[in-house]
Amino acid sequence: MKTKLNGILTLFLLLSTHFLYAQERIISGTVYDESGPLPGVTVLKKGTTQGTETDFDGNYSLKVKIGEVLVFSFIGMKNVEKKVTKIDIINVTMNSDNILSEVVIEGAYDIKRAKPTVNNSITSIGAETIEGRPNASLVQTLQGQAPGVSITTGSGQPGANSEIIIRGIGSLSGDTEPLFIIDGVPVDGDNFRSLNPNNIANMSILKDAGAKAIYGNRGANGVIIIKTKAGSYNTPTSIEYSLLTSFSSLQNNNMNLLDSKSSLELEKAYGNGRGYEVNDAEFSELVKINTDWRDVFFRTGMTQSHNLRISSGSSKTRTNINLGYFDSRGILVQSGLKRFNFDAKINGKSELERFNYGTSISINYSKNDEPNSIGGGSINRNYVLGAFESLPYVSPSEYIVGQGASITPTFPNTPLLLLDRLHTYYRMEEELKSIISMNADYELFDGLKINSRLGLDYTSEFRTTSEAPNSFNAQYFAEDGNTTPGFQQQQSNRTLSANILNSINFNTSIHNHNIDAGIFMEYFKAHRRNFGYDQKGLNSKTFSPGDGSGFIDDNSENDFFIDTANASVNDAGLLSFFGNFNYDYNKKYGFGATLRRDASYRFVKSNRWGTFWSLSGRWNIDQEDFMRNSSFNMLKLRSSYGKVGNQNILTSSGVGQYFVGATLTEDLFGTGNGYTGTNAVFITNIANPKLRWETTTEWNLGLDFEVFQRSLSGSLDVYQRETGDLFTGQPTSSIFGVTSLSINSEGVLRNSGVDVALKYRPFKENFKLSFNFAGNYNKSERFGANLSTVREGGPVGEYYAVRYVGVNPTNGNLLFLDKDDNVTENPDEDNDRVFTNKTRIPDFQGSFGFDAEYKGFFLTTNFNYVIGVDRFAGNYASVINPLKIGNFRMSNDILRHWTPENTNTDIPALKATNLTINSDRFLHSADYLRLRFVSFGYNFPKEIVSKFKLSEIRTFFNGENLVTISGWKGYDVEGFGSTSRTYPTPKIISFGLEIGF
Repeated sequence: MKTKLNGILTLFLLLSTHFLYAQERIISGTVYDESGPLPGVTVLKKGTTQGTETDFDGNYSLKVKIGEVLVFSFIGMKNVEKKVTKIDIINVTMNSDNILSEVVIEGAYDIKRAKPTVNNSITSIGAETIEGRPNASLVQTLQGQAPGVSITTGSGQPGANSEIIIRGIGSLSGDTEPLFIIDGVPVDGDNFRSLNPNNIANMSILKDAGAKAIYGNRGANGVIIIKTKAGSYNTPTSIEYSLLTSFSSLQNNNMNLLDSKSSLELEKAYGNGRGYEVNDAEFSELVKINTDWRDVFFRTGMTQSHNLRISSGSSKTRTNINLGYFDSRGILVQSGLKRFNFDAKINGKSELERFNYGTSISINYSKNDEPNSIGGGSINRNYVLGAFESLPYVSPSEYIVGQGASITPTFPNTPLLLLDRLHTYYRMEEELKSIISMNADYELFDGLKINSRLGLDYTSEFRTTSEAPNSFNAQYFAEDGNTTPGFQQQQSNRTLSANILNSINFNTSIHNHNIDAGIFMEYFKAHRRNFGYDQKGLNSKTFSPGDGSGFIDDNSENDFFIDTANASVNDAGLLSFFGNFNYDYNKKYGFGATLRRDASYRFVKSNRWGTFWSLSGRWNIDQEDFMRNSSFNMLKLRSSYGKVGNQNILTSSGVGQYFVGATLTEDLFGTGNGYTGTNAVFITNIANPKLRWETTTEWNLGLDFEVFQRSLSGSLDVYQRETGDLFTGQPTSSIFGVTSLSINSEGVLRNSGVDVALKYRPFKENFKLSFNFAGNYNKSERFGANLSTVREGGPVGEYYAVRYVGVNPTNGNLLFLDKDDNVTENPDEDNDRVFTNKTRIPDFQGSFGFDAEYKGFFLTTNFNYVIGVDRFAGNYASVINPLKIGNFRMSNDILRHWTPENTNTDIPALKATNLTINSDRFLHSADYLRLRFVSFGYNFPKEIVSKFKLSEIRTFFNGENLVTISGWKGYDVEGFGSTSRTYPTPKIISFGLEIGF
C-alpha cells in the first residue's frame, strides 16, 4: 500500500510540476543602465523570436512560462539572461559593451533614445575611454574621440584650459565654445581642473541643430552632456579602487640648440657677447660649463591618482559614492595641481514606481600652483624663455639665494634673474567647486509625467600672489629710498549659478505609432562677487606668503605703501519656454520638432527675446521590406534643419563666461585723473541699445549604418552652419577714450564640412579598428569694408602679412613680395600686407586606432592627425635671429647663414639690413600625426581573482603623446596660433592598477 501511495504522490508531483511549468503568466519589469531606465531593449525568450521591447520608461511585460530564459539585448550593451521563476517582476541592469560603445544616446534634457531611433548627429563616449588617463582635465581625454570636435590644449600646466570648437568657428567676437551640462547643471566650460574625470559614466556631444536647438540661447556652438556614475538597482555592494602613477617629461623638439663651444665661437665671429670679449684662457673655461637650462627649469613630473568607488542598489534605491585624490607635479618649475573629490549620487523610486527621484552632489577642492607670465618676453619672469634661450655657458652657481638684488639686469643674466624669481615669488590658487543636482518626476497616469530639476554650481576661488622684498624684481622696480619693497595680492571670487527646469512629458504608443512630447520652463540665474587687495611694502624679517604680519603701513613721508582694494558685483539671468515633439512609426520613420523662446539679460527689452527652433527626420531604410535579406543590420538616413542662438559676447574686460558683455547696452562712466591731475568723470562705455542675438542657421544630412552582423559600423554627416548678426567691434572716435562699439554686423560666417566615423570588427569581440575624419571649410561673406580684418570669401582668423620669398643670393638680405607681387627687400609693412589663406584652424583632422584583446591581455591605441593648420613659429624665430647673438642661445641652423661662399641658403646674412621686417617668414605648417594614447594591460582571470576574494584585478601601462611626427620647429606642435615661449604639453607614461571587491 505504501509503495502504491508513493507512486501516486510521485505521479501527482510530476503532473503538478509539469502543469506549473506549462502555465503561462504575465511578468513585467524595468531595464536600466547606469544612468536610468533604458528604452528600446529587446526582450526575447531564448531560442525563439517571441518577445517584446521596453517602452520609453524602460518598462516591459511579457507572457512567459516558469523555467524559460529571457534574453535582454541592446546595441552597445552586454546581453543579460534571466531565468523565469515564480516572481512576477524581473528588473535588469545592463552594462556597456566596450566593443561597441557610443551607441547609447543621452539626448537633450535627459531624453534618451536607442541609436536606431535618433534623428540627430550625436556622438557618445563611454567611461572606458575616459578612465585611467593621467590628464587633470576631463576635456583633454576627448581629443580625437569625436569627429567634428577640435580640442587644442595650449599649455602643459596640469588642469589647463583647452579650446574646444565643434564644427568650425561660428563667431568673431562671441563665445565659440560649447555648453557643458553635468548631471543637468550648466557649468563653466573654461574650468575643469577641480573635477574628477574618473567619475564620468558617459559624455554625449550634440552637434547638429536637431540635437542642440532645445538648448536655444546657449546651443549655437554645440552641447556636451556629461553624466556621472550611478549605482544600479538590485545589485550588492561593490567596491572598486584604482591607482594611477604617471611620469611626464618634455617632448622632443627639433630646435637643435648650440652648446657652449659653438655659442662662443658664433659670438666671436659675430662680434658680440662673451665669446667676443674674453681671452683664450677664459674662453676655454667657459666651454667647460655647458649648462642645459632645460634641465634647470624643466623636470620630470609625477602624478599620483587614487579613486575609490562604492555602489549598491536595492529594488527601490541605488547609490554611488566616489572619492578621489589627485596630485600632479608639472614638468615646469612652480607648476602643479592637487585636488580632493567627493561625489555622491542617490536615485530611487516609489513602491508603485510612479515617483522617481535623484540627487547628486559633487564637492571638489584644488590647489593650483601655476607660474604666471608664461608666454611673455620678460627675461625676469618667464621660465620657459629661460629654459630654451638662456646661454649655456652661464652657470647656476653664479646665483646665490637671497642676493638677487645684486644681479646685473642684462640679457645674458636671464637664467639668474629667473632663479631668483623661483626662490622669491609665490603664487597659489585655491578653489572649492560644488555641483549639486536634485530632480524628481511623478507619473500622473500612464505616459504623462511631471518633472522638476534644480541644479547649483558654486565656485569659490582664492588666489595669493607675493614677491619677496629681497627679490631682484622688488628691488629693481622700487622707488628711490624704498628699502622695504615687495607686494602681496589676494583675490577672492565667488560664483553661484542656479538652473531650474520644470516640464511635463507625454509619451504613448498606439499600435505602431509612438509619440513623445514635452513642454519645458527653464530659469537660469548667476551671481558673482569679487574682492581683492594689493599690499605694497613687506618686512623681510616677518613676512610669509599669505600672512599679513609683514605688511608695511602707509606713512606721511612718502607714497610707497599706498594699498589698493577692488570689488565687483555681477549678475546674469535667462528665462526660457520651449517644447519638443517626436513621432515614430514602427521604428521605420521618425520626425522631431523643437521650438524655444529665450530671454537674455544682455539685451534691452525690445531685443531681449529670441526664437529658436529645429526640425529633424529619419528613415530607417533597413526596416523596409526590400532590405529584408540584405547585409545591413541598420541603415538609417537622417536630416535636420534649425536655428540656434548665442548671447555670449566676449570683450577685453570679460569677467567670466556668464558675465561678459553684460553692460554693452548701457552708458557707463568712471572716475580718474583729468586735466592737471584733478579728479574727473569719464565715459567708459557707449551704449548700443540695438544689440541683439547672434544667430546660427544650420542643416545636417547624415547616414548611419551597421553591416555584416554589425562587424562594420559608422556614420557620415554633411553639414553647413551660417552665423548672422555677428558680434563685432566697430571702431569709433577716441575723443571720449572709447575706441570700439559692440554691434551686430551684416556679414555672415559659413562653416561647411563633413564628419566621418567608422568602426570595424573583423572578429566577434576581441579586435576593433576605428577611424574618425572631419573636414571643415570656413568662409566670411558680405562684410564689405565694415571689418578690415576679415576678407570677403576668406576664412575667419586668416593671417594678414607681408609675404617672405627667400634670401637674396647676392647680398644675404631677405626678399619679400609687395602687394602687387613684385620682389623687394624693403616692403611697406602696412600697405604690402595681404591675406594668406592660412589660419590656425585645421582643414582636416581626426583619429584612428585599434582595440585588441587576447586571453586577458588588451592593447588600445589612439592616433590623432591634423592637416591644414598654420602657426607662427615664434620660438624657432627667436633662436635663429642674428640680432640676439651674444644675449641668448641660438640654434645650430643659424650656422648655415649666408656668406659669399654660401649663397644658396634659407638663413640670411648675420648682418643683413632688413632682419626686423615683420612677415610670414615664420608662418609654418603645424600639421602633425601623434600617438595620443596607448594602453597595454592584463585582466586577471576570474578563477585567480576569486581566490583573493576579489571581483576584478586589472593592471595596465598607458602612454600619452609618446610619438609626434611633424615638420614643426618649436616646443610643441599643438598650440593656439602665434603664441611663443608657452608651456609645452608633456609626454606621459603611466602605470595603473584597478581592484574590485
